Amino acid sequence: MRLQRFLARAGVASRRGSEDLMTAGRVTVNGAPATELGTKVTVGVDRVAVDGKPVALDQGAVYLMLHKPAGYLTTMADPQGRPCVASLVPREQYPGLFPVGRLDKDTTGLLLFTTDGDLGNILLHPSHHVAKRYLALVDGTVLDAELEPLRAGITLDDGPCQPAPCRILGHSEEACLWPDTASAEARGRAGTATGVEVILHEGRKNQVKRMLGAIGHPVLLLHRDRMGPLELGDLARGSWRMLTPEEVDALKRVSSVASDPAYARDALRKDHA
Repeated sequence: MRLQRFLARAGVASRRGSEDLMTAGRVTVNGAPATELGTKVTVGVDRVAVDGKPVALDQGAVYLMLHKPAGYLTTMADPQGRPCVASLVPREQYPGLFPVGRLDKDTTGLLLFTTDGDLGNILLHPSHHVAKRYLALVDGTVLDAELEPLRAGITLDDGPCQPAPCRILGHSEEACLWPDTASAEARGRAGTATGVEVILHEGRKNQVKRMLGAIGHPVLLLHRDRMGPLELGDLARGSWRMLTPEEVDALKRVSSVASDPAYARDALRKDHA
């Protein structure tokens, strides 16, 4: 079996990610560096390791969620040395970890990581985006009628958006979401502010910010608390946890049908049930 296929099946990384690990000299076979992409291994005979840690074919892929804090880039390395999410997850233990999608530097909330390249590619494909819930604190007092363009499918500079269910958050919901000084500072700059929930089935760059900005209410703070069947819950900011087997199964089921229009309609109804 080709070494990169072995690593991918063991859940270390996608095949391309496995090739990167090999060319970087981080993979050994029987104690010797394996940098040639044509390297083959015999399962059960050859000893494979990444960064000195043994790799077994049956160890399975890794799935975890991070409560991303503000101030971190969604990347596993930054040439300018800026803080990135790689420092918040067990990258040394699971060298093939990568984030599925991204959150802006100043956006907080649920960020999924995995070593399952196939699942990651499915979830990132435009036709397979699962429902994601964003909670935004925006400048000004928002009237419900102002959200109608978002519900209908607002058009931005890169084309029309899919209809996005949204609603105004209650004061108690806002207090639970933004109890800290960042909220107070944002409100101080804005004077008045309103909490808004937006549900997307797309993943365009800065989409929530651009949508709300287009109706005259720039985003002050942005948080994501749901992604498909995954909920952030009470996971502390800056902390991570492994997904439960039930969550992994649910995520795989959703990823297999997320492109079905019937699924999208059902998901939206559930979000507002």
